Amino acid sequence: VQLQASGGGVVHPGGSLTLSCVVSGRTLSRSVMGWFRQVPGKEREFVAARRWPGGSAVYADSVMGRFTISRDLAKNTVYLQMSSLKAEDTAVYYCAAAEKSLITSQFRRVVNYETWGQGTLVTVSS
Repeated sequence: VQLQASGGGVVHPGGSLTLSCVVSGRTLSRSVMGWFRQVPGKEREFVAARRWPGGSAVYADSVMGRFTISRDLAKNTVYLQMSSLKAEDTAVYYCAAAEKSLITSQFRRVVNYETWGQGTLVTVSS
């Protein structure tokens, strides 16, 4: 399984950006996919995750109502749509895939994801 994240860039506060994560080697039809972010000197933190099919999305409190995790099954791609971006959203964003079936309470832990993309940098600055 390989994950290829892209879509990062520089955006003004209040702006929007959509990150993509192309998945190869497995199907997204039944999966748990997550997005995490990390700034230098800090631990990687949970942003959003979802189980497909039929699972509800889970979001960090800091991004609730501003970020949306979605997928395009035909493209085997997971997205993170980000809006109303703030300076504190600046980070390297990573997509991640869980090999085993997780329950919702397990979505937020880094250790529950076995496969990671290479990261894409998002900078929110005026």
